[in-house]
Amino acid sequence: DLSKGSKAFRIVSGFDVMFTACELGVFDLLLESEQPLSSDAIADRLGTSASGMERLLDACVGLKLLGVEMKTFYRNTELSNLYLTKSSPKSQYHNLMYYSKTVYLCWHYLTDAVRDGKNQYERAFGVSSKDLFGALYRSEEEMIKFMYGLNAIWSVCGRDVIAAFDLSPFTVIYDLGGCAGGLAQECISLYPNSTVTIYDLPKVVQVAKERFVPPEEHRITFHEGKLGSFCVSLPSVTLGGWGWGGGVTEQLWAAQSMLNC
Repeated sequence: DLSKGSKAFRIVSGFDVMFTACELGVFDLLLESEQPLSSDAIADRLGTSASGMERLLDACVGLKLLGVEMKTFYRNTELSNLYLTKSSPKSQYHNLMYYSKTVYLCWHYLTDAVRDGKNQYERAFGVSSKDLFGALYRSEEEMIKFMYGLNAIWSVCGRDVIAAFDLSPFTVIYDLGGCAGGLAQECISLYPNSTVTIYDLPKVVQVAKERFVPPEEHRITFHEGKLGSFCVSLPSVTLGGWGWGGGVTEQLWAAQSMLNC
């Protein structure tokens, strides 16, 4: 019973521990140091209390996010180097920060969602419960965080999604709700003879052009519009598919924050 209780406690507390260590830069510091560091050294370089940092690091060891040598010096695990450092090509840092600061807020109202049988946008974000985009994009800062987070997801699973079917016969592709272009970039990487047009809201397209898709990448273009009305304005294409709007990310959002309970 004790071991089962301990496992349950680790699951409950694990998210906050991981979010906090990522936000403070623990994993990035250990990667840059190229050697194990003491808790005092980490606390000093990150500007935290020594006792608080030691407890956080020990919690990370318990979650197997960090390793420890001689009970004193901490190092990253292979998992944390791959997914929790900002510089990794498969980094989930931005995704975790989005979950920590935005999606996680919805969990505070899970009890209300179960009782009411509807999403809790109004309580969590002060926007209409019917307005998905209003919640996701309630400010430019939130929109950019979401876009970085979505690209992080595609850096891990995008290649597998694109490779699930042979898309080589399709050279003109429309990515509906393609957001920051993470899936589109995986597509042209796997199928270099293809071109992808990202269809999304004007403000999303503008940020994607400025921050995510380099102007010299001519195989990715953009089409501004309103999701839900795309059928009247699409040119001739050989393949069209949903990016996040009707797919993986919306399902994750719904499951994680009880938007469609």
